[in-house]
Order: sequence, then C-alpha cells, then structure tokens
Amino acid sequence: MRSILVNADRKPGNDARIETALNLARRTGGHVTALVDTPVARYIAMDPMGGSYVISEALDKARAEDDSAAEAIEARFARNEVPFDVLRSEDDPVSALASIARLSDLVIVSRSGGLGGELALASGTPVLVLPEAKPLEFPIRRACIGWDGGEQAAAALRASVPLLGDCQLVKVVTIAEKSGGFPATDALRYLSRHGIHAELEELERRGSTEETLAVAVAQSQAEVLVMGAYGKSRMREYLFGGVTAYFLDEETAPALLLAH
Repeated sequence: MRSILVNADRKPGNDARIETALNLARRTGGHVTALVDTPVARYIAMDPMGGSYVISEALDKARAEDDSAAEAIEARFARNEVPFDVLRSEDDPVSALASIARLSDLVIVSRSGGLGGELALASGTPVLVLPEAKPLEFPIRRACIGWDGGEQAAAALRASVPLLGDCQLVKVVTIAEKSGGFPATDALRYLSRHGIHAELEELERRGSTEETLAVAVAQSQAEVLVMGAYGKSRMREYLFGGVTAYFLDEETAPALLLAH
C-alpha cells in the first residue's frame, strides 16, 4: 500500500495512528497523507430566534491549536524520512477523509473516534481501525479473516493481501448454524494465489455470530481482524445489532481492516 491516509488530530489515539502510518510507509515504501481537520460545524450555535452563528473565538482557538498540531506532525514525519504531506480541512471529518480517500490505498483511524464504520461506507477505501493506544507493527504476525461469502467480506479479503504477505498465521473463520457447512475454499484459493497460505476454521455458532467470532479471534491472538463492513444494512445493525457494530464498539478487539 503506497498511498496511506491517516486521520491526525489532538485526540487520544493520535500517536498510535501516526506511528502505524509510519510503520506501514517504511514497510512498503509508501507515502503518508495526514489530515488535520477543524470542522467548522462544531462551532455553529443556534440563537433563540432559530438563526445560527459561528462561535468565532472558539473556532479561532481550535484553528490555532490544530495548526500547531499540523506543524508538530510535519516535524515528526520529517524526522522519520518518510514521504508525506499534511493537509488541513474545515469540513465534516467523514466527508473530508472520504474525499481524499478516493486516491488512497488505506485510511487509518482510531476505534474511539467513531469514524470507522461511516468511513468504510462513504469512501469505498479499506479502513484500518486501531485500538486506542497501540500502534500496529509490520509485518503482522497473526490475523483472522471473518468470511461469510458476501461482497463485503470479499472486498475486505482483497484489501488485506498487501498487509498479510509475511504473516505467520492467517485464519479464515466461517461460522455456520451447524458444523459441516460449505467450506470457504474460494477464499483460501484466492489467498494462496498471492502466496498467503491460510488455515480454515469453521465454527458452529454459539450465542451470536459476533460472539462466536470474537472467541475465535481471541484464541488465535490475532493482531488484525479482516472483515466486511455492514453486510446487513446499517439501520438493521443499529436496531438489532450486528458483527460490524459489535467489533467497532468492543474495546478489547484487535485492529480491524474494514471494507464495504
């Protein structure tokens, strides 16, 4: 992955995001674009008559702080001798990232930022969602791929190939209502063509699908879970729960590579 986009800000998790982007760029010879966003919409208030106005003092303060953050990020990239650029935006974060992601190979965000799911839907670009404080090291040693045979799972599988080439253990995990279902041979065959020799683990569902998958991921000590984003509609996941929502909210889950 040669074009890496990272969401950069002053929030928790920023150091892990930046370090992960640096690690991947050094590994692949890639270029990092860091977006520092100051969304103006956050500083618009409503008056009693129904009008709106910008809270200028707060916006100016935020702009100045984000300008300083951008300068610090530029200095950090320069010290690491990685090709980079730092962009500024005042748009909604998902819109700003999705626009730049059109010509990016990967977007890196934090789970705590709450952007991963929306961004996977809005951008069409693979999204790497990181735990709060732990950067991802490359090469990745252990990974799980959640496979249900759907379009989203296939998109995530394809996106994972550049990250899993030197992985020591890759498991393709499928979950059936009853054991003995159709194995995910197509996924294994696809990975094998790219030199990734994965194991198949087919599980009978115990409890919910997401809980069954979470147990398999934990037992595998996976550093990354590759999965399709919102195989069910997002509204259905909001109302009834689902695999994507579960892992985006689960603080103990590993990094997620999402694609829709």
